[in-house]
Amino acid sequence: MMQEPPTQPSFILETKDLSIIYADGHEGVRHVSMGFQAHSVTAIIGPSGCGKSTLLRALNRMNELIPGTRTLGEVWYSGQNIYAPSVDPVLIRRHIGMVFQKPNPFPKSVYQNIAWAAKAHGYAGSMDDLVENSLRKAALWDEVKDKLKKSALALSGGQQQRLCIARAIALQPDVILMDEPTSALDPIAASYIEDLISELRKDYTIIIVTHNMQQAGRISDYTAFMLLGDLIEVGPTKKLFIAPEDERTERYLTGRFG
Repeated sequence: MMQEPPTQPSFILETKDLSIIYADGHEGVRHVSMGFQAHSVTAIIGPSGCGKSTLLRALNRMNELIPGTRTLGEVWYSGQNIYAPSVDPVLIRRHIGMVFQKPNPFPKSVYQNIAWAAKAHGYAGSMDDLVENSLRKAALWDEVKDKLKKSALALSGGQQQRLCIARAIALQPDVILMDEPTSALDPIAASYIEDLISELRKDYTIIIVTHNMQQAGRISDYTAFMLLGDLIEVGPTKKLFIAPEDERTERYLTGRFG
């Protein structure tokens, strides 16, 4: 009999007493319990080294790729703990996709960047339709529809990042994790990504790590503040920014530390 998840029905993803310990014994994340609402944008903020990227990677078991890393606690998705021994991490990463800080397109054509990933995960439908639909959802189709056979590496940085988002979309995920997706981009390209995130929340749950508090304020519905591996506070973005409950959150938001 499947164990009941410790979650509210509106949470598509939830952590329960989650800790991440690196090979040297350092706890990157300590006893974090929080939920993520479906079809919303949650921003994770905090000073450098506070554990926000480590927490993000834990949500689709990416920390397992770091030798010696241990995960304690649970992450619940779709009625199961994704860290249960019977769960395939590759399948989890299909449903909970990841977009990294630096655009990382495959050294293939624009078309093959999407088709190759989808085919590797067993997609058997019309590849042309999937490529076009994914690029449209990533607001990139009009810019690359005549360049599908050209190398993805020839695209601009902002276009490459949107291609990576399209590649994640092609796997038909429920959740898309984004680790500082605009930090390597110029302001114009970053604004395209922010607008895109606002559109994608209609179909996906977005969880974004950002060092930019103004960005968190612009695009997120909820914000979580982390400090030294601990989750200090989480709540609706407007409330957290205007009237945080914890003094440490207020000090960080007002620039008094971090």
